[in-house]
Amino acid sequence: MPTVDDVARAANVSRQTVSNVLNSPAIVREDTRLRVQRAIDDLGYRPNASARRLRTQRSATIGLRLDPLRDGISGAVLDRFVHKLAEQADARDLRVMIFSASGHDDELAHIRRLRDGSDVDAFVLIGTDHGDERSQWLIDQGVPFVSFGRPWGAPSPDPRHRWVDVDGRAGVRDAVTRLRERGAQRVAWIGWPSPSGTGDERAAGWREACGLPPAAADALSRATEDGVPEGRAVATALLALPEAPDAIVCASDSLALGALMAAQAAGHGELPIVGFDNTPVAAAVGLSSVDQPLDEVVAATLELLFGERGGAVRPNPNSNEEPTHRLLVPRLVERRSTHLPLDGNPGALGSGDHNRKESS
Repeated sequence: MPTVDDVARAANVSRQTVSNVLNSPAIVREDTRLRVQRAIDDLGYRPNASARRLRTQRSATIGLRLDPLRDGISGAVLDRFVHKLAEQADARDLRVMIFSASGHDDELAHIRRLRDGSDVDAFVLIGTDHGDERSQWLIDQGVPFVSFGRPWGAPSPDPRHRWVDVDGRAGVRDAVTRLRERGAQRVAWIGWPSPSGTGDERAAGWREACGLPPAAADALSRATEDGVPEGRAVATALLALPEAPDAIVCASDSLALGALMAAQAAGHGELPIVGFDNTPVAAAVGLSSVDQPLDEVVAATLELLFGERGGAVRPNPNSNEEPTHRLLVPRLVERRSTHLPLDGNPGALGSGDHNRKESS
């Protein structure tokens, strides 16, 4: 098994330089760092993570709360996020510790214990909401963190709050624009009750692009709790209007699947319907859907926490002198307009969306 000394000889540098490349790459000249990295890759060298943790007094671990288990379609987004975070963290010789909590207070209690025990270096928050007390506590305590979801409702941006989010407004706006370019004139919206940071952003994208006067837009807009049965119920009401929609865009794939069921039951199986999150269910039944770029979300999360390379956590910033957030653009995944026929009890397919709370 190759050692640090083997890497140093291959790269023609000192043992300390190899250590700097592994632990503090920012202080090493780029040409030297690249030469050492090539030697590491060629030799297949892997640092001893346990020894490094003892030496640096860092756990090389990221903490992440997992929402309570619930049935649902769009929970697949969180599953994909966690898997991608684990994969990309492993490439940096970092670990991900997952814990469960019943709410924000319980989550903060877990975070306190993990920090007091030096078990975790930094945290990733999921599901930000208006006035989120978790982010303020982490800022006040100087605990490094990044949230997947922006700080909704803040009167002014706080540079100490690093966040990554997906531009749901742009994603929905693009979907509606595509439908109108193909001839749709009355694109309806099915979203979530306000206030909802994520839901309100997505609804704003629909209003910006629908091209309808305010009264007509209000008539084609519905808000409901997330779920397949809920989506089916409100879509049924929309399709019964004297001037029914000729396309429907939804805030989630759960709502879109319910809308698809309503359309097929009303004899409009070819009605264009677009969801959000591009879940496996959407792909299976042929629903077009807005896809969140989760690989980019995770890469940006780790970069904000640890820099471009390495595993040394960066403290929460004190000013806007360095980038403190990333807003990523999703893409529309278009599928066939004639959807897979659906039968049976829609409730059996599940309901709920982990993004229903104010997250991305």
